[in-house]
Amino acid sequence: MLANLELSELQDKLRKKEISSVELTKYFLERIKKHNESLNAFLTVTEDLALAQAVEADKILANEPNPGPLTGIPFAAKDLFSTKGVRTTASSKILDQFIPVYDATTIKKMYAEKTVMLGKTNLDEFAHGSSTETSAYGPSKNPWDLSRIPGGSSGGSAAAVAAGLAPFALATETGGSIRQPASLTGISGWKPTYGRVSRYGVIAMTSSNDSPGTMARSVKDLALTAEFMSGYDPSDGTTANKPVPNYADNLKSDLTGMRIGIPKEYFVEGMEPDVQARVMEAIEQLKKLGAEIIDVSLPLTRYGSLVYAIVTPSEISSNLAKFDGIRFGHQSKEAKTLNEIYTQSREQGFGDEAKRRIMTGTYALSAGYKDAYYLKAQKVRRLLVNEFDQVFQRVDALVCASVPNVATKIGFAKDNPLHGYIADQLNIPASMAGLPALSVPAGFGAAPDGPAGSQLPVGLQIIGPQWGEQTIFNIGHAFQQVTEWHKKFPEEFAD
Repeated sequence: MLANLELSELQDKLRKKEISSVELTKYFLERIKKHNESLNAFLTVTEDLALAQAVEADKILANEPNPGPLTGIPFAAKDLFSTKGVRTTASSKILDQFIPVYDATTIKKMYAEKTVMLGKTNLDEFAHGSSTETSAYGPSKNPWDLSRIPGGSSGGSAAAVAAGLAPFALATETGGSIRQPASLTGISGWKPTYGRVSRYGVIAMTSSNDSPGTMARSVKDLALTAEFMSGYDPSDGTTANKPVPNYADNLKSDLTGMRIGIPKEYFVEGMEPDVQARVMEAIEQLKKLGAEIIDVSLPLTRYGSLVYAIVTPSEISSNLAKFDGIRFGHQSKEAKTLNEIYTQSREQGFGDEAKRRIMTGTYALSAGYKDAYYLKAQKVRRLLVNEFDQVFQRVDALVCASVPNVATKIGFAKDNPLHGYIADQLNIPASMAGLPALSVPAGFGAAPDGPAGSQLPVGLQIIGPQWGEQTIFNIGHAFQQVTEWHKKFPEEFAD
C-alpha cells in the first residue's frame, strides 16, 4: 500500500521507475474520492492542476539524473495558504469564493521542487480553534474514530495525512495547531522557529506567532520538507537571513551526550493517565538511546494560555478588519448603505468564534484598556522567552506530552469555547516564545468516554531552543528508529 509509505520510500519508487508521478497522483486522488466524504479533510481538490504538475514532474524524473527529493510527490495544503487561481477560503463563508492572484511563498517553494498539489484542506475558521469545528464547512473527522475530532486548527491536513490521502501536508501553527492535531491523529508534525519559514501569502491569524510547518508520517519526512520550506524571504520582514541546514542528511540516531529536560509543570492537572504513561515510557526510551534526563522547572508556563488569550484576539481583531465586504470578502446582497455593507457582510460572513475573538481583541486594544491588557501581556510574554532561554542553558531540548488527552468527541469543543485554550496549554508557551517543536507518535491510550478496549493516538512533544530544528529532528528521528508508533495506520483506511 502506497498510502502509508514515507517520502523517501515514495521517492525511491519514482526514481526506480516502479511508478510514475502521474500514477502516484491518480492513486491519491482516488483515495480522496473514496474517503473524503467521511473525513471532510479536503475542501477543494485540484485534480486538473495536480495531473498537469505530475506530467511535468515525470519529464524531470525521466530526463534529469538527480531530480530533487520531492519531485513528483503529492501534497495537500491547509486552506490558509494563498494559491494562485485556486479557491482559498480559510474555512470561512466570508472568503467562500475568494480566488487569490498570487501564491504564498511556501507554495512557490513547493512548486519549485516540482511537487504536486492535490488540494486544500479544512481547518477551523481563520485557524480559530483546536478541533476544526469552527469551520464554516463542517468539522473534519479523526481517521482513528470518525466520531472524534482530528484536532485543529490544522485538522484537515492531519486527517488527510493520517488516513493516507496525502503523503504530507502544509499546515500552520499559532498556539498548537500543528502539534495538537498531529498528536490526536498519530502522525508527526513540525512547528518551526518563528521566522524560519515565510508567512507571506498565509492568511494571518496572530502575526507575531503564526508559523507555517508540515505534517507527515515520520520525522525524516518533516526534516526533508523543512529544508525546502525554510529560509529568508524579502517579502516577509520577520524571516531570518540565516543559512538553512541539510536537516535530513544530518539526522542522527545516537543521543549520547544529549541533555533532555523534563519540565514538571507540563504534567498538568487533569492529564489522562494513559497519556502520562506513554510519555514516561518514551522518556525511558530516550534515556536508553543515551540521553541524559534532567528535571527542570518552567513556573511561568501557567501564564502562557492567559497571555495567548489576550495577544491572539487582539491581533485577530486587527488582521480581520480588512474583510469588510468592499475589497475583500463576502458582500451582503441586502445592504443598501455603506454602513450596512460593513455590518451585514461581516455578520453573515464570520462565524461565532471569529466574532468572539474580534470583539475580545477590539476590547483589549481599546482606549483605556490597551495598557492594562495587551501591553501587559506582551511584557509577560517577554518573561516566558527569558525563562526558556535560561532553561536551554542547562538542556538541549525539552520533552513532554503534546496534548494532555486523546481525541475528544465531536461536539465537545464546540460546546466549550475555552476548550481550545485548555487543549493547547502544553503548546502555547513555546509558541509565544517562537521556539521550534515537534509532535511524534508515542503510543495509544484509552479514551475516558470511549468503549472498553478502544485506543487512540498519544503524542510526544519535543521543544528546542530558537533555531534548534536539527536538535529536535535528531531526537524525534532517534525515537522513531527504535519504535513503530509512526508506522501504525487506521484499519478503516488500509485499502
